[in-house]
Amino acid sequence: MAKANPLQFIQQVRAEVSKVSWPNRREVTLTTVMVFIMAALASVFFFLVDFVIRTGLSTLLGFFG
Repeated sequence: MAKANPLQFIQQVRAEVSKVSWPNRREVTLTTVMVFIMAALASVFFFLVDFVIRTGLSTLLGFFG
């Protein structure tokens, strides 16, 4: 693979960056809110799963302990 000189590299990078579709402020805000909502839902889900497993095991071990 032939090495490009630094000027060609910078020109190629600028050409590729110009092709990127950058999100607007509304899209970034909406996506950020959705990430926080999904993180909150995931944390509640895993808390409930942990609680059910912990309670079940405590009950089960209470019978045999």
